[in-house]
Amino acid sequence: MSTNGTAGTELSPGRAFANAVIAQGTKASVEFSTTITDSFPGFKRRPRIAVRGLFKVVKAEQQHIKYWYETRPQSELTEHVIDAQLRQEATFEFHSDKTQLKPTTAWVQLNPALLDDPEALATFIDYRLLVRLCTAENQALARGPGGERVRGLLETPGVTRLAPRETPVASLLAACNRVEQVGGSADGILMNPEDYYRYFVGQGSLLKDLADMGVRIARARMVNPGTVIVGDYTAAATIFDSGRSIIRFAEPPKGIFPREGLAVCGEIQEALVVHLPTHFYVASLV
Repeated sequence: MSTNGTAGTELSPGRAFANAVIAQGTKASVEFSTTITDSFPGFKRRPRIAVRGLFKVVKAEQQHIKYWYETRPQSELTEHVIDAQLRQEATFEFHSDKTQLKPTTAWVQLNPALLDDPEALATFIDYRLLVRLCTAENQALARGPGGERVRGLLETPGVTRLAPRETPVASLLAACNRVEQVGGSADGILMNPEDYYRYFVGQGSLLKDLADMGVRIARARMVNPGTVIVGDYTAAATIFDSGRSIIRFAEPPKGIFPREGLAVCGEIQEALVVHLPTHFYVASLV
């Protein structure tokens, strides 16, 4: 493996980068033929789902992607739709659009003493840069602003907000019901860890019941406390994934670090497409 090339799959991202540093020092740059957020070593031991784990992931063969999506009626119906009250989705409008793969990046500052210690450097990249990149991806998928970056669920037009019910559990289950009332199945919940531990852990069989139904829960700080995003993550959205990543030394933009220092950047390329915004609900818990 050489710098400015593709790393072998048998090496961890940290080990591949450490090997490149041996050869090229602070000019090292390693490309990977995988999405390295899947390679964080902690995932092998912790039963915790990253936000990307809620969605289906499709390999993107091209930079630009054409996709379909549906919305609630954008104008007054001109024809009578049979059983529209029974099947809300019968009135949905059909659309198509284009998007493109966008970068998600994360940074760490590297103590120069690690440059001549490949083992320490490898573990630092694997356990610190990768987790920072996972966090950046969580943020992008939940609340990315769009434009030159990934557009997240909370910024997607057509996602419905729900007022709280009498209890947090009732609010959560009401959102699950709303997904099914438009023809979907609530198979994913994204919530802040504060709410997970405050309202749901230890509440009888609730979490087991949800797991038995195939509902996956991802905990991430990127959802504001007091709200959850419930949806049909499998059918209603897709991550288009380039399957390419890079780790390199680079000059960080302003505002990344509080002080100057040697910096390493990790980057992945992907796009989040929401085909059915009608099948996602942002529910207030209280």
